[in-house]
Amino acid sequence: MRLRHAVTAACGALALTTVLAAPAHAATGEFGYKFVGFSGEEQSAALQAPQSGVCITIPEVADPAASAPAYAPHNDTDAWAMVFTEPDCTGDSWTLKPAGRPASDRLKLRSVIFFDRP
Repeated sequence: MRLRHAVTAACGALALTTVLAAPAHAATGEFGYKFVGFSGEEQSAALQAPQSGVCITIPEVADPAASAPAYAPHNDTDAWAMVFTEPDCTGDSWTLKPAGRPASDRLKLRSVIFFDRP
């Protein structure tokens, strides 16, 4: 009985490792956003060809204690983007379609992950 559980666990671990080890690819295009810089002025930045399947914390707003979140994301890539209100892809989330229109200034984010399909 224990051998069966051990074999089942090993097969499950192998399957999970195979899925997670699949090579990630970069989305084609640009993911833009706005943020308030240290000077208090609005600034714009963009991620160029962001990696798919990897959580990206927006560097300019990574520390919630030191900055307001970024806002008005524009997903001009060929991948779906899920934006999160907190660093490390945590908090509330919204999905933005590929090559979509810019989102409202009311949509706040601190991290994003790109993927092929919703």
